[in-house]
Amino acid sequence: AASKLEVSMPAVVEVESGGTARIECNFYIPGNDSYTYINWFYIDHRNNRVRLCHITGSEILEENADYKGRLSVGEDKALSISRVTVLDARTFVCQVGAGSHGEGENRTELHVYKVPEAPEITANPGGISVQSSDIPQIAQCVSRNSFPHPNITWHKNGEKLQPEDKMVKIPTTLTRESSGLYTVSSTLFAHVTREDRNSLYYCTVHYWLRGQIRTVESQRVNVTVFYPAEHVKLQVMPSSALVKEGDDIKLVCEADGNPAPVFSFYKRELENSWQDLTSLADTNSGVLNLHGVNKSSSGLYRCQTLDLDDMRQMEKDVELVVNYIEGVRVKMEPSSPLQEGDSVRLSCDAHSPVALDYQWRDEKGRKVAEGNQLFLSNLTFETSSNFSCKVIAPSVPGLERSKQVAVAVQGKPRIVAISSPLYVRQDEVVNLTCKAIAFPRPSVHWNVNGTAHEYVENQHIASNLTVRVNHDLLQAGAMCRVSNALGVSEKHIQLLDQKTPESKGVIIVAIIVCILVVAVLGSVIYFLHKKGKIPCGRAGKQDITKPEARKDKIVVEVKSDKLSEEAGLLQGANGEKRSAADQVGQSVVHSP
Repeated sequence: AASKLEVSMPAVVEVESGGTARIECNFYIPGNDSYTYINWFYIDHRNNRVRLCHITGSEILEENADYKGRLSVGEDKALSISRVTVLDARTFVCQVGAGSHGEGENRTELHVYKVPEAPEITANPGGISVQSSDIPQIAQCVSRNSFPHPNITWHKNGEKLQPEDKMVKIPTTLTRESSGLYTVSSTLFAHVTREDRNSLYYCTVHYWLRGQIRTVESQRVNVTVFYPAEHVKLQVMPSSALVKEGDDIKLVCEADGNPAPVFSFYKRELENSWQDLTSLADTNSGVLNLHGVNKSSSGLYRCQTLDLDDMRQMEKDVELVVNYIEGVRVKMEPSSPLQEGDSVRLSCDAHSPVALDYQWRDEKGRKVAEGNQLFLSNLTFETSSNFSCKVIAPSVPGLERSKQVAVAVQGKPRIVAISSPLYVRQDEVVNLTCKAIAFPRPSVHWNVNGTAHEYVENQHIASNLTVRVNHDLLQAGAMCRVSNALGVSEKHIQLLDQKTPESKGVIIVAIIVCILVVAVLGSVIYFLHKKGKIPCGRAGKQDITKPEARKDKIVVEVKSDKLSEEAGLLQGANGEKRSAADQVGQSVVHSP
């Protein structure tokens, strides 16, 4: 057991600014005697003791106005300080008096900390040249409101940067605010290379917390790096192997410098002279637009760059090849006029720097053959047509040309359609049609007067003649005459009289009446036979087909008014025509 008064306290107590600090004071008095008093002090910046409070028994006497309202003493005599500020970071002393046992004391270091705010980083907004003679500023990093003050380090692409003579400088400034908190500012100066155009810079703030070092990092920033071009590239867009006549293309010039240099464009002419095309180009973006290129657009083009920083020039050439098809021609053998039944051979030829394929198509666009020759045999007017030779460059999509040729078969006209026979009525207005085929184009003539309209399609010609039917036209008909330099064809149109619907109606009514009369007579004869008025048998047989005329006979006779005109409508069962006399129905009925 200890033989004297002992006081024990923690060496260090840490608390965050704004929190409550609790400082314990444990003591031992021999014989378990009671303390007489307890004094709490703190050590000021002059190393003087300043008493905070005096404790005797259950009485606590505060003696420092700076801590008024923030101090409290627990039952275990521990001192608590609320609303701690960084100014409370001091050494506190607990002094215990115990009468005859004397007095004892111990002390505790109160550490107050404030976690710094996230660092703010600002990159150089103007850009940095790799050719700068002075060490340029990369970025600045600021850490605010921390206690105690932190340290700042710099990193590039994850690698820590260290000060290096004439290459890297990192000056730092420390400011203590009126609140007692610290603001730390650090600036990075360093030379750059063209590879740093993609580098990421950031700063790290290091601070102490509860005996450990903690860190917080800033955002990553990139700085604009200026550097001269080392390489120039000139290319045709789209690929030069696919350029054809009529295309719109671009010559794109690219340099790997920053900022981009000034671009100029040229085209080589004869005798190694160069045509300046810069006025047609965008000198800032390095693009030369060529619209609707043709064969003459082919050649060597040059892009020239000028770096305004060091006035250095660079250049690059590219060959432009414009694919084309020209001189498409079709040869016809024989070339003399063609007659029906002849044969002809068509040959197609063209010029191009690339391989060509040939196709033949008819006037409706249908493919009829492949290859540069087309053979047509047994020609007729109907096979006369316009054929086209289509020339295609398979290696250059979209590059094609066509040439058309007319295969015309000559001959005298041939009438292929005529409106005969034609049923008409007197005084009716009708259309007479005559259609022929021939080459050269024929003319159509009618032997009657009327209004004619002609329609031409290829080798076909059609004529429609509008006329009014009269007696002469009905008797003689009409003649269509088609002629050209090689001959004449003509055909006759026969006109037939078509009866009116009224006359047909009279005939039909007459037939119906005859049928009804025959039916009535048959009924009367049958009735008389049943009554016994007409005897049956051989002896009493009477001839009713040729009765003698008597005054008591009733004769009923039905005749047609136009027997001669309609004789052909009533025929016997065998299909033969009956005479007009046979077409009269007679019945004799005796009066009772």
